[in-house]
Amino acid sequence: MCHHERVTDRLSPTDAAFLYAEDATSPLQVGGVVILKPRRSFDYQRIVELVLQRLSYLPRYRQVVRFVPGRLARPVWTDDENFDLNYHVRRSSLPQPGSDQQLDELVGRLISRPLDRSRPLWELYIVEGLSDGRVALVNKTHEALVDRVGAVDVAAAILDVNAKPVAQKQVPWVPTPAPSSIDLVVDAVSDLATRPSEAIDAARLLALDLRSTVGALADTASAVAGVARRSLRPAARSPLAVAVPGPRLFAGACADLATVKRIRQVHGGTVNDVILSVIAGAARSWMLSRGDPVSGDVGLRALVPVSVRPDAPGDPAGVASYLVDLPVAEPNPVVRLHQVSYAMQSHTESGRGVGADALLSLGRFAPPTLHALGARVAGQLSRRSYDLLVTNVPGPQTRLYAAGDPVVAMYPVVPLVKGHAIAVGCTSYRGRVHFGLTADRDALSDAGAFGALLEESMAELTATLPAPRRSSRGAGPR
Repeated sequence: MCHHERVTDRLSPTDAAFLYAEDATSPLQVGGVVILKPRRSFDYQRIVELVLQRLSYLPRYRQVVRFVPGRLARPVWTDDENFDLNYHVRRSSLPQPGSDQQLDELVGRLISRPLDRSRPLWELYIVEGLSDGRVALVNKTHEALVDRVGAVDVAAAILDVNAKPVAQKQVPWVPTPAPSSIDLVVDAVSDLATRPSEAIDAARLLALDLRSTVGALADTASAVAGVARRSLRPAARSPLAVAVPGPRLFAGACADLATVKRIRQVHGGTVNDVILSVIAGAARSWMLSRGDPVSGDVGLRALVPVSVRPDAPGDPAGVASYLVDLPVAEPNPVVRLHQVSYAMQSHTESGRGVGADALLSLGRFAPPTLHALGARVAGQLSRRSYDLLVTNVPGPQTRLYAAGDPVVAMYPVVPLVKGHAIAVGCTSYRGRVHFGLTADRDALSDAGAFGALLEESMAELTATLPAPRRSSRGAGPR
């Protein structure tokens, strides 16, 4: 073999840094929980066949990461010659009738386990046995796989806007033979000779310094630069800080999107501002229940990734991230909303924010991708510079289907940065806002309780709305 002819598909500096920084207690994976309501008896095999078909368009999902001996250079992507779809798509069931709480407990256990690095870095669990005949699709994907706007995770790839899946030509997959350890070393030495900076990258990665690697190589400079100045001042000691990471918990919560929009219309601000103020209210209640101080200048600093339009025509849309102090000391829900709006206004005055319609023009798969990109930015900042990651991505308001079965809900699963107690993902879908809460089991023993506080905080804001006008026509007894 002519080693110099090999085209090495080396991981980007950012992706490699995420792999090196990950450990067993803090897996860096993103995902989601999609709830289906089959119209007939559920056909598990139809989902498996659809995944196999769509994998033709996701080559990375049949590749594994190979580390270079001696870590002379960044790892490389290679085809998995022994790819086994049945390993990645797994069937599970809850004791019928399975409750939402039981599903949340299962999701927490699944996301606590790191992905097997000897295989492609994704898994999809098909969970049957939910009450009312529902089925859950639970996916987890390593952050290294979702590295740009337009990247698609496998769960999103099987969603369609029509009940009949779009027929797509299945491309035969023939894996390229995997390189030997000697091949990897020869390629690494060749890369070091032609690109001396590769040695600097490799040295940083060997030191497991995620932030210096990403910062020096500016792989996501536009996303990180926006928060660099504000992150110089560490966030105050937070009750949401965790000394030793524990297993993960997951919980979902819901709100009515029309109500959120009505709050925005009555009190001002944006939909995102309302969501942030609801989260601030829930955090305040949680802190009060623990006896933590919530007076004076106490605040929780949130890292809020926002989709932005490109700076120049032809550039891809990106993600900018803002640091916002959530006003947990303020007891009045409307004043909290005004304070959040004021804090966000300086960020949004640039006018680069992307609305829901523009996001959907990127494809109906924008939400999972953009949650993942927000989480990547979070991982690149010092965990002491903020207390809470909040990703809020508008989703489709039209019905989606998986192998013909309608989607009734979708909850994002965002990773928990080491040292944090909770992270919040939000996605709107068909008139509902779905919150996905990832929490540290040792710091927040009941993530569902925080979900209930979110719904209480939403009710508190809703109660400030004027009563809707009643029409005089038809006002008599029904």
